[in-house]
Amino acid sequence: MKPRKTWAEKLADSKGLPKVEKITGRLSKKWGEGTDVVPAPKEVDALMKKVPRGRLTTINELRAKLAKKHGATICCPITTGIFAWIAAHAADEAERAGAENITPYWRTLKEGGEINTKYPGGIENLKARLEAEGHRVVTKGKRYFVESLATKK
Repeated sequence: MKPRKTWAEKLADSKGLPKVEKITGRLSKKWGEGTDVVPAPKEVDALMKKVPRGRLTTINELRAKLAKKHGATICCPITTGIFAWIAAHAADEAERAGAENITPYWRTLKEGGEINTKYPGGIENLKARLEAEGHRVVTKGKRYFVESLATKK
């Protein structure tokens, strides 16, 4: 049986990415005309690493930066989300191994300031990290948001 890849190995595996393609077929109905970029995992991680303490970003802001970097109309939302998730788990893996300078994954939120509860440690870990940096976390039903971004769309 093949050994399972570590999160760091998954993050490093670019699989020939980034790739810019013309938007065609079913995707053109959803995204319109132009091009889309499928970023490399390391590109998503690199942008997440740039978010300083006390500041936040969203997946959509990362997508906009990646689309601009590659001269594309849009950046694939699915792969960007998956690669952010991989970056978060790789950072958690590194932190558990003793690393101190890790990707601050808790600073990358979903649209509208929603906390991604699928990141390592779940809501308690993420809430504690965000509050330690001066953010206030609020609940809306079963979802968690950073208050300062909760009303932005």
